[in-house]
Amino acid sequence: MQVALPRRAAFAAILVLVAAAMAFAAPAQADGRHGQPSPGAAGIGDRLFPTLGNGGYDVLHYDLDLRYATSAPSQSIDGDVTIVARATQSLSRFNLDFAGASVGSVSVNHRSAAWTRDGEELVITPKRALSRHRVFVVQVSDFVAVPTEPDPSDFTTAAFFITPDGSATAPQPDNAHRIFPSNDHPRDKASYSFRLDTPSDVVAVTNGVLASKRTRGGRTNWLYVQRQPMASELIQLAVGSYDLTERGRHRGVIRRDVTSPSLTDFLEDKITLANDHLDYMTGLVGRYPFDAYGSFVVDTELGFALETQTMSIYDRVWFVDLTQGVWEPTMVHELAHEWFGNSVSPWEWSDLWLNEGHASWYEFLYAEEHGQLAEDTEGWPDDTGYATLEELMRAIYAHGDEWRAEYGPVAQPTSSDALFSFQSYHGGSLVLYALRQKIGNRTFERLEREWARRYDDESARTEDFIELAARVAGRGVRPFLEDWVYGTETPPMPGHPDWTVNPVEEGAQLLRAPGRAARPTP
Repeated sequence: MQVALPRRAAFAAILVLVAAAMAFAAPAQADGRHGQPSPGAAGIGDRLFPTLGNGGYDVLHYDLDLRYATSAPSQSIDGDVTIVARATQSLSRFNLDFAGASVGSVSVNHRSAAWTRDGEELVITPKRALSRHRVFVVQVSDFVAVPTEPDPSDFTTAAFFITPDGSATAPQPDNAHRIFPSNDHPRDKASYSFRLDTPSDVVAVTNGVLASKRTRGGRTNWLYVQRQPMASELIQLAVGSYDLTERGRHRGVIRRDVTSPSLTDFLEDKITLANDHLDYMTGLVGRYPFDAYGSFVVDTELGFALETQTMSIYDRVWFVDLTQGVWEPTMVHELAHEWFGNSVSPWEWSDLWLNEGHASWYEFLYAEEHGQLAEDTEGWPDDTGYATLEELMRAIYAHGDEWRAEYGPVAQPTSSDALFSFQSYHGGSLVLYALRQKIGNRTFERLEREWARRYDDESARTEDFIELAARVAGRGVRPFLEDWVYGTETPPMPGHPDWTVNPVEEGAQLLRAPGRAARPTP
């Protein structure tokens, strides 16, 4: 089926051609601020992932041309990627992140370029240095990525993984470069076009919207466009014998779901609730930020759900083994990420609480309003379900000092191993609860809408959130929030002077992190 592109979506499809025309620039000249051309940094500057991402350029667009030779779920990808970027310094060479199986060749501005592999870095030296501010085109041809069997105890195995019906991707936080060469950090978002060449007996679905589909000689060529900027860690490449259900539009949003055939009928009355969830979230935080939305449910066990942009992915356990009081708030959690984490992405991974704290906040609000909170919170954090949001927040508050000692302050995780912990999810939601207690619900809701609007399509810092909160609610909010997100001790809770925290030495052994996405033990 062919879907008409939304207004201005053609921009993403032609950006490569426009940029190619711009890229034939004069050789780089020395500039007064940066001197002679020099290598771009082999890391974007993230405190938790020092070698992730790269410096010296800003990606504008990725065009992925991927070939699936057979319909076997274990089929590897043979691909070409064309990257349109703008140099932010005069570059003698630059890096891409890549940990796939192999690379065929590399060109820069359509001239063959020298390249080497250094660990998970693809180091590229163009024939001519690149001028600062100039747009250039990089083509990496015949790269190969191989899917793996997913292991719930090792998230790297789910970057590009095998299901009984095909393959799919779930690369958060630092595994997109296991699939394709990229600047693999949410600070450098870009638009995408996806061209997939597959056997005609399988379905291919990616982020964004379907622009065209053509079948000839037993092969189908699919073109998808993700016109709004996307972080590499949110990519979805679903290819296999899946059921694709087109559901028309809801609130102007293209709705489609992808399911394992063994689960399609069972899921029909469940995943269609996403329309109600869209109503709920748009009512609270405003316009949905993308062109499409849907659920993707695979018949395997991953150990998590993930907000791949425009199509949240779940494993079967959520819907088959858990109750509606668990899976439905989780659907709201993943949908909330489309605003908080996908549209507004983290500047660095220490800012993850802005993603997970917000998604957990709206998950808990929805669960309380729909009588599901006790089920949704059973097992977290004390093997107890909570009937009200206030009860849950009080329980989380009690663990505040323990989690700060174990994982670090909310906005300063001690390491990448502490990133996906109770502190980012529950601790982040506690910060939002405290803020609402201080500034009142009406001002809090205005702040949330303004945050989603102001930083739409951008990557934002914790400092940006603090600054906006101070602007919306008054200067006294700045020191308040700084204590909550950076302090090593849990501040007093406004309106609840009787709330207390557990001594660190008594509770350290009770802590257990939820993993990458929120799921209680069945």
